[in-house]
This record gives sequence, C-alpha cells and structure tokens, in this order.
Amino acid sequence: MLDKAYNIDDLRRLAKRRLPRAMFDYIDGGAEDEATMHANRRDFASVSLVPHQLVDVSEVDLSTEAFGAKLSIPFMISPTGMSAMFHPDAESAVAAAAAKAGTLYSLSTMGSTSIEDVAARSCGPKAFQIYAFRDRDLTSEFIERARKAKYDALILTVDVPVAGNRERDLRNGMTLPPALGLMGVLDVLRHWRWALDYARAPRMTLANVAHRIDEANADISTLSGYITKQFSPAMTWADARSIADEWGGPFAIKGILHPDDARAALDSGASAVIVSNHGGRQLDGAISSIAALPAIANAVGSQGEVFLDGGIRRGSDIVKAFALGAKGCFVGRPYLYGLGAAGGHGVDKALEILTTETRRVLALTGRSSIKEIDGSELADHRD
Repeated sequence: MLDKAYNIDDLRRLAKRRLPRAMFDYIDGGAEDEATMHANRRDFASVSLVPHQLVDVSEVDLSTEAFGAKLSIPFMISPTGMSAMFHPDAESAVAAAAAKAGTLYSLSTMGSTSIEDVAARSCGPKAFQIYAFRDRDLTSEFIERARKAKYDALILTVDVPVAGNRERDLRNGMTLPPALGLMGVLDVLRHWRWALDYARAPRMTLANVAHRIDEANADISTLSGYITKQFSPAMTWADARSIADEWGGPFAIKGILHPDDARAALDSGASAVIVSNHGGRQLDGAISSIAALPAIANAVGSQGEVFLDGGIRRGSDIVKAFALGAKGCFVGRPYLYGLGAAGGHGVDKALEILTTETRRVLALTGRSSIKEIDGSELADHRD
C-alpha cells in the first residue's frame, strides 16, 4: 500500500479510504467555505522558482536550526490534537518518526498522549504547545511539566480566542468521543479496519488534563469541554510576556498573520514567530500563510526566527517558503494523512516523501544547501 504512495496526495487518498468520513473530514476540513484553507495551497502555485544551472549538486544539505536545536531536515511537526482518533499509534508514533527523521516534534495541549510519555518515546527535539487559558495555574503547570521533561521550546497558539466554525464537523455530527448515528454506524462498518483499531485501543483521553477531572467523570467529552472553557478571549500581549518570562527558553507565538503582530510578539518575549492561519480552520477569509510570510519576515528581520505553517504538500513549497523569508516550516495535515493511512509507518512515509522532494527541488534549483536559499530563486527577483 505505502509503496504506491508517491506523494502526500496519495497518502491523503489512502487515509480517506481507511478512515470513516467524520474522522477524515476532521483532518481534511476547514472553517466555513474553506476559502482560506484552499488559498493556503493555491497561493503556493503563484510563486515561481527560477533555477540556477551548472552548480555542483552532487550532495545536497537539508540541515538547519530551529529553537537552538540542530535539524536534519528543514521542516518540523505541527501540534495537532487527538491523534488517537486516526490511529492507536497516536502522538508517540509521530514523535518517534520525527526523531528518526532528525526534526522537531510539537505536542498539542489537546494531545491524546501526555507530555511525559512523548518525552520518554522520543529522543529528538520537542516543543509543547499551549493556548491562552483562563486558569493561569494550568499554564504554569504545563510550563513546569515541559521543563522537567526537557522540552526544547514552548509554542503559544493565539488564533483561538473562540472556536472556528468547522461546518464539515457539524454536518458529520463530529463529537469527542465520536458519536455514531445510523449513517455513522454504516460508515464505520465500511471502514472496519479503523473500527477494529478503535475498539482495541485504550480509552481515548486528553492525557495532559485528565488528572484535573474527577476520575469517575474523566471521559473525553468532559475533558474536551473543560479545555474549551479554558480558552480565554481576553488574553493580551501582556499575558504573552508573562508566559515567555515564566518559560525562560525558546518561545514561539503561533497564529501571526500581520507584521504589526509579529513585532508585538518579539516585544512580548517571543524568540520565534509562526506564520499561520490554523490551516484555514479558524477565520475563513484570512490571508494565506504563504502570502503573509514576506511582510512578516521583513518585519522580524534578524530579531527572531520566522517559521511557516499551512498548506505545505510538496518539497517545492518548503523551498518557496525559505525563498520568501522562512527559516523553517511546520507540517500538519501531511503527517496526519500518513498516520490515518498506516499509523507510524505512514508518518515515516510522509516525512520521507517531503524530504526526498525537498532535496530534489534544491538540486534542480541549483542549490546544494537549504541555507543557500536567499530569494534570488524567485521569478520576481530576477536581475
């Protein structure tokens, strides 16, 4: 099966075949009309590369650095919630695949595996992702746990003051845990391999907050409701500064699309800015990540790291992002398609595909290292 997956879209088709519709749409969908989600992909196509020729590309170096860690490849793993819904291998398998590939794994607050268990499974660089919470003690607890587990960085996601309107999930009746009406039951029966895995897997939970709910009531729906109520629409830059100061290490703010916010993030103690529209899952009609990148990279300059999140499906996308000012990229859906298709082996395949494509595109662009990308490869920058 995986040997016939030649690109990320092939993994997407395999995931669609294995997963019930509600599970697949949870990965694949965006907010409302999904215009921003589609723009994330479409706007990459508007960026053209102009290759240099007669350059020695017999060896191509993909290594870079992020958050003070050395990476073998120029892309990292985005934080995504509840990976156990897609395959029982869940976050531990993704973290292990990232370590094997030599890149950074980001664990979501909404993960189905704990901070400590991921740290035990992965010897590679790791980041923990948090939201703006009403309960400041919860934030402090997460910071301390991530510090003790030797995570390399903290990521604060700021584009969820309220939940996005994800209509695919509404139409599918998507809940946590998945609630099955008649059509849902029939769909699950058609995807019996997923159903068997789901039935045999341990009880699904939000592992990082399970201890905060009475054990008798700590089912996934109660925990999900607890976290949702913790999202704070009142958070300000002063709160971000407080979190940065308490963490005291590499600190990224994720969800930045405006240059003014990028400057404010740096002023609030961020060492990195992640240009992201949450994969088009929050504000529909927002600018695409790749379109927002150049102005933010220019605003940040040498004062911090700028990473791109959103829309990456090809190695050429990664090279284009570097040419437009990114110092690294994050991928989410590509590895989730791999996880949904074949568990940990599918994640390995997704990372292998993107790595191979990036190396090939660099060679064809006439660059022997990702560090050599400087913007002169873009059509708009020709002499």
